[in-house]
Amino acid sequence: MSDKFTSETKMAELSGLKLEQRHGKSRVRVARVWRDRDGKHHFAEWSVNISLISDCLPAYVSGENSDIVATDTMKNTVYAKAKECSEQLSAEDFAIVLAKHFTSFYQQVTAAIVNIVEKPWERISIKGQQHEHGFKLGSERHTTEVMVDKSGTLRLTSGIEGLSILKTTKSGFEGFIRDQYTMLPETRERMMATEVTASWRYSFESLSSLPLKPLYFTERYMDVKEVLLNTFFGPSKEGVYSPSVQATLYEMAKAVLGRFPDISFIQLKMPNLHFLPVNLPSKDKPVIVKFADDVYLPTDEPHGTIQATLSRLRSKM
Repeated sequence: MSDKFTSETKMAELSGLKLEQRHGKSRVRVARVWRDRDGKHHFAEWSVNISLISDCLPAYVSGENSDIVATDTMKNTVYAKAKECSEQLSAEDFAIVLAKHFTSFYQQVTAAIVNIVEKPWERISIKGQQHEHGFKLGSERHTTEVMVDKSGTLRLTSGIEGLSILKTTKSGFEGFIRDQYTMLPETRERMMATEVTASWRYSFESLSSLPLKPLYFTERYMDVKEVLLNTFFGPSKEGVYSPSVQATLYEMAKAVLGRFPDISFIQLKMPNLHFLPVNLPSKDKPVIVKFADDVYLPTDEPHGTIQATLSRLRSKM
């Protein structure tokens, strides 16, 4: 990729000063319904953020705006392009549509960065049958960021936000450093809870290298989420033991890279959300509540923060 693109800003040297700039539109909310001929409806709601890297230096140094793409124009473009997309498409593909438009339609724009967060609407089932046009709001969010320059060079990242998961056993933490400030007891039996934030980079480096299969990235998102969950929980009966959040995070990341060759790296953030054992002593009774791996105090702060990135040796992060 060009220096302009990888720096993600447009720079200029002015009388010994360096200006770095970009401009865009944030939180453009758009919803789209697609209707099949058989009566089934498909629905997506997106929050779109756009940043353009462009040759509009005069706007900054002399107040001359003739090279600026107005942010209101960017907003209107989102709705116009959503209307033009007559077939259902993924958040990634819609981001690519927008980025291609801005870099090809405007001579001044050298690169476009489009970030989308998809609201988790899920089709409902009534008496075991999928509803034709009914949806409920889920929890975790599908995210993507696309960067495209005029030459068609591409950087494509997808992800998950807010994936809350918990297992009530098969977790421990032992052998860590102990000093005068350490009060945490070692254990081989504890609850493990986290809220996963994941992002992964695809290996496609140009628009021409993208897969042509419809909804490819939607399917890949669902598949990656399934691999993450299966690795965290293990088999449905016996589960899988976790000696630490770090060890489980690594196994989850490794499983994704092992399953999907078109993913070059993955980053996981997994805060350790604590469920504290409850023991209630009393003056009149020896104990009101004695903890037996049953009653907990849920807490979300302070919490441990664990994150890591796993990449293939050949990948460019």
